[in-house]
Amino acid sequence: MFRYIKITEVLCVAFVLTLPYAARAMPVSTVDIYNSGFGANEIATIWGGGDSGLDVYTGVYMLEKTDGYNDGKLWPNGQVAAFCTELREAAPETTLTYDVIELEQGPIPTTFLGGGMGTKKADYVRELWARYYDSSWAGGGSYTWQQNSKAAAFAAAIWEIVHEDLPGSVLGWDVTVDGTPGDRGFRIEGIDTCLANSWLHSLTGTGPKADLRIFSYNGAQDYIVEVPEPATVALLGLGGIFSLLRKRRKIA
Repeated sequence: MFRYIKITEVLCVAFVLTLPYAARAMPVSTVDIYNSGFGANEIATIWGGGDSGLDVYTGVYMLEKTDGYNDGKLWPNGQVAAFCTELREAAPETTLTYDVIELEQGPIPTTFLGGGMGTKKADYVRELWARYYDSSWAGGGSYTWQQNSKAAAFAAAIWEIVHEDLPGSVLGWDVTVDGTPGDRGFRIEGIDTCLANSWLHSLTGTGPKADLRIFSYNGAQDYIVEVPEPATVALLGLGGIFSLLRKRRKIA
């Protein structure tokens, strides 16, 4: 016996079946950014990420943020200081929509690194940032050689954590030696490697931790960024309100 199915029933079934796919396809949080230049940095030579003897900018990347969705709104539009996590991808020269993901999940592509960095590596990066990151490296204008040197050492320490296998002890980290078998691993020349190693060797995994996220895009460099303090966001919000009030007064 045939049963006539109402078109509404078909649509309801189709909608239910597509829900899991729609949930996966829709990003939770995004930011629109492009690379607008550099903060404090040095040119260094790296081995890792499939590259050998490559000269790269090592230090702070300045990202210009123009829009955001959900957690992406935590950062005000304008410049955001960041450190790249990948060695193979290029910085975005035009505006791209990046996903905002938890530190443990990045960087992308995880296929090359064998998966996200995981909780333990992420906590080391958070501690490194909380202990040694200096916001003056992204202050704009010119930088002293000390600022350039420290920012480059900081970037190298991040790459060491992200790209090397976890050593049995933090004393096993050494940015001058590729300690991971195969195509993975990392080493660098042309920076203050002693400073980078001293910072790495001081980490405990249980120290202070910065609130960090990754801006992730499959096909361009991924970046580690710090979430602004609530007080900073509030002040920026007040600035926007006062600006709007001034405009309304002018119109009146």
